[in-house]
Amino acid sequence: MMSTSWTVSDAVNYKGLPADKSKTGGWVPAALVLGIEINERLSTMGIAVNLVTYLGGTMHLPSAASANIVTDFMGTAFLLCLFGGFLADSFLGRYKTIAIFALIQALGTGMLTVTTGLPQLRPPPCHPHDKYCRPANGFQMGILYLALYLIALGTGGLKSSVSGFGTDQFDEKDEKEKSQMAYFFNRFFIFISIGTLAAVTVLVYVQDEVGRSWAYGICCLSMVIAIIIFFSGTKRYRYKKSSGSPIVQIFQVILAAKRKRNMDVPYDVGMLYETNPEGSRIQHTEQFRFLDKAAIVAQGDFEDHDPNPNPWKLCTVTRVEEVKMMARLIPIWATTILFWTTYAQMITFSVEQAATMERNVGKFKIPAGSLTVFFVSAILITLIIYDRFIMPLWQKLKGKPGFTSLQKIAIGLVLSTMGMGIAALVEMKRLSVAKSTGRNISTLPISVFYLIPQFFLVGAGEGFIYTGQLDFFITQSPKGMKTMSTGLFLTTLALGFFVSSFLVSIIKKVTGSNGGHDWLADNINYGRLDCFYGLLAILGVINFVLYLICATWFKPRKSKSAIKMETIDKGNVGEDKC
Repeated sequence: MMSTSWTVSDAVNYKGLPADKSKTGGWVPAALVLGIEINERLSTMGIAVNLVTYLGGTMHLPSAASANIVTDFMGTAFLLCLFGGFLADSFLGRYKTIAIFALIQALGTGMLTVTTGLPQLRPPPCHPHDKYCRPANGFQMGILYLALYLIALGTGGLKSSVSGFGTDQFDEKDEKEKSQMAYFFNRFFIFISIGTLAAVTVLVYVQDEVGRSWAYGICCLSMVIAIIIFFSGTKRYRYKKSSGSPIVQIFQVILAAKRKRNMDVPYDVGMLYETNPEGSRIQHTEQFRFLDKAAIVAQGDFEDHDPNPNPWKLCTVTRVEEVKMMARLIPIWATTILFWTTYAQMITFSVEQAATMERNVGKFKIPAGSLTVFFVSAILITLIIYDRFIMPLWQKLKGKPGFTSLQKIAIGLVLSTMGMGIAALVEMKRLSVAKSTGRNISTLPISVFYLIPQFFLVGAGEGFIYTGQLDFFITQSPKGMKTMSTGLFLTTLALGFFVSSFLVSIIKKVTGSNGGHDWLADNINYGRLDCFYGLLAILGVINFVLYLICATWFKPRKSKSAIKMETIDKGNVGEDKC
């Protein structure tokens, strides 16, 4: 019989038996999961960073419309993470969710390969003497949209479950494996950054110099190989059982509290309903006290001859506290959306800027989409500096292994705001060159390397904010809602892209109403992109102030050791401050 000490209490193997530590989990299975994520990032980013040039140059769409198609595509992909998380938590589990949506993404990239390869699915090319280029028709755009949104659906399902399934391979109750899981988060981000780096260099070059259908074919093939590798680890994975849909649980608490809104919460919180074992309970907190009413025992909460209450009428204190924990995340969630609006400019308008500038290095001409290599390089450099220098220094000075998740997010917001400020100044310089030399020339006599600071600052900001958000949303969420909280985190990316599309539409309508060239003109040499960047910088300052207020209000989750120490001391320990 299998020894209990060598099994993981909350995980099973592929046969549904308790998972044996010596035969399941650890770095090897986690690495097999990361292979899927690398290829997802390769496909999604390889498409996104250079899609705006395809829409404008091949499909003959206006500049602002092209940018909005890209941001809507990316926004939908990240918004679908909530849908993927719901399926994983409620029905499929993370393993099946990854398998199904990886196949969907492979299908989408395969369809995009065909779409970009067939001449019938794009408008005829423009000739130099043509005054009007015929844009893609409805059928051609419809096929393109179908391919793109299949990829977006695949991305949403994968991103909601990959990081969670990767952490499932480590036992949080084992100190050695717990430390390995901490390194997993950092390496997870490094791996997806490597995928992005390959996308913005090799893949973009293949798109521009060999052919888009070849590049997308590579994405499809690599995803198929990653799926095969993923399936090869089936016997070695650890599987966590689903505890039901967190969304349903949240609505149960809210509805139960609403039913009892006229009742008073007892002074002694020990009178509230609780049946969870002592070790798995969550301590009662004072915030959102109106939700405590869901745990008041009232007449009619129990059905006849049924010892278990109706969950829509009565919830345990632990269940209520889980909902409170999710509610505390919302202000931080809301104030991180604007970062991803800034990020969206790096793969849309910044790429359009690069397309108008001098990009030659000797005889080699850098593809406009490959300028995002400086963005990804900044992420990797930031992570390396943070790991090798900042963390050891912070350990010596503060006795803590690096910045807190809230501090990381703050640093990311500051860097992105600085990036937009510098981007506005660089665009003023580029427009002055365009005005003096001629706005209609294809390549302005100004080096594309002027764009490096904005790519570098926003990229460094992502290095902090992505790892900070991922850590924050996973560690500060209830155990049974981690997939949902990961999806919640990824919706900040979705809404950031949608906010970008909204701002572009509003600014184009408002600034173009006077009959002249608007800020976001079809030919950006006639526009005022510098004003748009300046507006984002101002919004960034306002958003950062709001973030500081929300971060100060937030009460971090106490560890069990801290709660025990507080009990021993019998004193009032002050809440942690960010």
